[in-house]
Amino acid sequence: MDKVNELKEKGNQALSAEKFDEAVAAYTEAIALDSQNHVLYSNRSAAFAKAGKFQEALEDAEKTIQLNPTWPKGYSRKGAAAAGLSDFMKAFEAYNEGLKYDPTNAVLLQGRMEITASALNFMQSQGDIPMDVDPQQARTRRAPSPPPAKPAEPPKPAEPRVEDMTEEQKNKYFAKKEKELGNAAYKKKEFETALKHYNAAIEHDPTDITFYNNIAAVHFERKEYEECIKQCEKGIEVGRESRADFKLIAKSFARIGNTYRKLENYKQAKVYYEKAMSEHRTPEIKTSLSEVEAKIKEEERMAYINPEKAEEEKEQGNLFFKKGDYSTAVKHYTEAIKRNPDDPKLYSNRAACYTKLAAFDLGLKDCDTCIKLDEKFIKGYIRKGKILQGMQQQSKAQAAYQKALELDPNNAEAVEGYRQCSMNFQRNPQEVLKNAMSDPEIQQILKDPAMRMILEQMQNDPNAVKEHLQNPAIADKIMKLLESGIIQIH
Repeated sequence: MDKVNELKEKGNQALSAEKFDEAVAAYTEAIALDSQNHVLYSNRSAAFAKAGKFQEALEDAEKTIQLNPTWPKGYSRKGAAAAGLSDFMKAFEAYNEGLKYDPTNAVLLQGRMEITASALNFMQSQGDIPMDVDPQQARTRRAPSPPPAKPAEPPKPAEPRVEDMTEEQKNKYFAKKEKELGNAAYKKKEFETALKHYNAAIEHDPTDITFYNNIAAVHFERKEYEECIKQCEKGIEVGRESRADFKLIAKSFARIGNTYRKLENYKQAKVYYEKAMSEHRTPEIKTSLSEVEAKIKEEERMAYINPEKAEEEKEQGNLFFKKGDYSTAVKHYTEAIKRNPDDPKLYSNRAACYTKLAAFDLGLKDCDTCIKLDEKFIKGYIRKGKILQGMQQQSKAQAAYQKALELDPNNAEAVEGYRQCSMNFQRNPQEVLKNAMSDPEIQQILKDPAMRMILEQMQNDPNAVKEHLQNPAIADKIMKLLESGIIQIH
C-alpha cells in the first residue's frame, strides 16, 4: 500500500503543477495496484477533466460512485465531467444526488447553481426559453402535447328505484351503500367510522364474505390481531355456506397468514398461506409463503447454534484428523460449523481435511470463507496457499502466502511456501505456463479478441502498455496475465 500512496502523491503533485498527462499516468499505475480504491479514480477523473478529456473523466467519476456510493466528491466529479460534455441534465442530476448525502456541501451547491445558469444561457441562445422562465417550466413547455381526450363515455344507467325492489334486493342495495361509505372512511384511516359502516352492511346482508374481510382489514391496521383472525375465520365460514368465490376465501386465509407473520409466528403463517394457495394461487401469496419459509429456516438455523457443542464436535474432528480418518473428521467439522458458523478456525480445519482428501475446490471455498470471517486469521491464507500449490496454481498460491507475510513477516510456513512457489517459477517455466493455460480465467482473457490485439501491440511496441493500463478493466486482465506467467518482464 506504500507504493500506492507514493504513486497517488506523485499524481497529486503533477496535477498541482498542471502536468495532467503525468498525473493520469501516476494514478493509473496506482489503480493497477489497488483497483478498488475510489479516491484514485476520483483523482484521475479530476486530471482527465483538467486535460479536457471529459468522457474519460465521466467514466472515472461513475467508477468512483460505484465503489463508494455515499461519497459526495464522486458526484461533484461526475457533475463537472458531464458539464464539460455540455450534458446539463446529467450534471444537474449528479449534483442533486450528491446533495442527498451531504445537503450543505459547498462544492455541490455551487456546481448545481452554475450548471443551472449554464443550462439557461444555452437554452436562451437556442431560442428555447425567454428570460423569465425557469428550467422546470422550460421542460414543461418542451414536453409533448397530451393525447387528445377520449370521447365522452355514455351516461350510466340510472339506479333502480328502492320502492321497486324486493326485500332481498333492498338489503343488498343498502349493504353495498354501507360498504362504500366504510371504504371511504377506511381510506381516510377513520377506522371507527369504517367499522360502523361495515357492521351496518352485515346487518343488511350477513351472507357476503367481503364485509367480514373488510372488518378484518380494519383490525389488522389497528394491530388488533386476535380480532382480525376471528373476523377472517367468520368470513371463511360465511363464504363456504354462501359458496363465495374462491378468490375471496383465499384472501381471508392470506390475511390470517399476514397476521401471524406480524406476530412473528412464521409456522402458523406458513399454514395459512398454504391454505390460501390451495384456494387461489397468486404471485403475492406465493412470495409471502417463500419469505416465511426462509424465516422458518433461519430460525431453525439460529436455534441450532451452540458454541459448546461446536467445540465438542471440533475436538472429535481433531481426534479423527490425527488418526488419518479425514472423511470422518470432515463430518465432525461440518457439524461444528452448523453449531457455530462464525468461527473461522472450523473452516480452516475442514479445509485441511479437504486438502488431505485432494478435494481442493471445497478446501479453497472453506479458506475463502475463513478469510472473509477474519481477514487477520493468518492460517486461512497459509491453507489457501497450500491448496493452490496442490492445484499447481503457483502464482495464486504465492499471492496467498504474500498476504500471510503481510500479517506476520516471520511466519515460517508462509516464508517456506512463498520460497517454494518462487523456486517452481524459476525451475520449470514451461510447467508454470502449462498450468496457467489450464486456468479458466486465463483462458477467457486469451479468447477475448480485443485482448489478443492488445497483446500483439505490446509485443511490437512495449510502450503501448502504458496507454492500455489507463483502462482499469484491461489493466486488471494484464496484471492477471503477469501473475500467471503468461506475460513475462525481462
